[in-house]
Amino acid sequence: MSERIEIRAPAEQTEGTRSQILRWLKQVGESVEENEPLIEIETDKVTVEVAAPGSGVLREILRHEQEEIAPGELLGVLDPPSSAATDVTSGTPRESRRTTAQASAGGGAVMRAATPTAPGTGAAAAAAGSAVPLSPAVRRLLAEHGLTAADVPGSGERGRLTVEDVLRAAASHAGGAAARAPAEQGARPQPTPAEGVRRVPHSAVRRRTAEHMAQSLLHTAPHVTTVFEADMGAVLEDRARRRDEFAQRGAPLTLTAYFVQAAVAAIRAVPEANSRWTDAALEIYAAIHIGVATAVEGSGLVVPVLRDAHTRDLLETARGLEDLVSRARAGKLTPADVRGGTFTISNHGVSGSLLATPIIINQPQSAILGIGKLERRAVVTGAGEAERIAVRPRCYVTLTLDHRVMDGHQANRFMEIFVDTLSGWPS
Repeated sequence: MSERIEIRAPAEQTEGTRSQILRWLKQVGESVEENEPLIEIETDKVTVEVAAPGSGVLREILRHEQEEIAPGELLGVLDPPSSAATDVTSGTPRESRRTTAQASAGGGAVMRAATPTAPGTGAAAAAAGSAVPLSPAVRRLLAEHGLTAADVPGSGERGRLTVEDVLRAAASHAGGAAARAPAEQGARPQPTPAEGVRRVPHSAVRRRTAEHMAQSLLHTAPHVTTVFEADMGAVLEDRARRRDEFAQRGAPLTLTAYFVQAAVAAIRAVPEANSRWTDAALEIYAAIHIGVATAVEGSGLVVPVLRDAHTRDLLETARGLEDLVSRARAGKLTPADVRGGTFTISNHGVSGSLLATPIIINQPQSAILGIGKLERRAVVTGAGEAERIAVRPRCYVTLTLDHRVMDGHQANRFMEIFVDTLSGWPS
């Protein structure tokens, strides 16, 4: 028998990231070309495609949709083209004969193949004759929400319906019909939500985020937050002078670029902010890799990492941020883009928030910086006879820290440097 081709999960997963199969793009028995997208895997950070490691026929699926997987785990098996060919003498594909033999042999491994859905049953009927089959997860969601494939526009490859497509459609059908479970799955009909209640199932990303946040706050790090106020007048003047120049060089100059630069200055003064707590020692990183929390419509919050922020000037910082944020919103981040952060900035003020505390620390980091909404405020300036009231552009900034790592005076020192860097820009 020809050697099989193994399909394995990506092995570069780190920092406690959890993954699950989002969907298989091929069914058992279908031909696959080498490097053709074969599986979509969803982590608590990004969705990535696994390409076929070779050409052949998908012989076996070992890990199914919505199942959690480990790095490097065997997910399925391909037969090379020669071993998947039809036996000329019997007219029976070798794959079928092998499956039958294994199923009847005592103690032998039984191959798991997708069970075809009978035409005209449940939500799968809407896809009858379609060139792009529905995944089991999509069929289940369509049934739960009383939808058909014709009701939902597909955004996947060749118009394939994705889980996110169905969830978006379900959210727009408030008070929809009771869920219908396909008879072939033997499931009971779901109860109709109470009047006035709209049920939105949790996405895998939302579930992972919830678990990660609860673990950080309740079981890992004692959180404490210090609050300062930053004057942004000097930064706004500098940005007004240089914005056109940066735009011409392909680097839109956002305020976040200044926040990153000021954070680097503060970390250099208080390196404990750029560290990881372990039971044996505090590990302080020499490199500064800053994660920037980014809201992505329909997917939630992702945190792409600007690597080596300590080596970048303002232009390179702005250029790096533009690349990360644009790819995050286009759904084109890779696992490497969200891995290895040593410090995080959450600019929650862009959506109108004045102050957020505590912002949950992104484990295993030791601190997270929060930036509130920039607004003009009346403040007292000067002293003595020179004291007066002036209107200044200001925002609240917070540092939420792991109290095992830093004491209050270290946190306050960090914030003093951060605020002074912004208010005294560009000195």
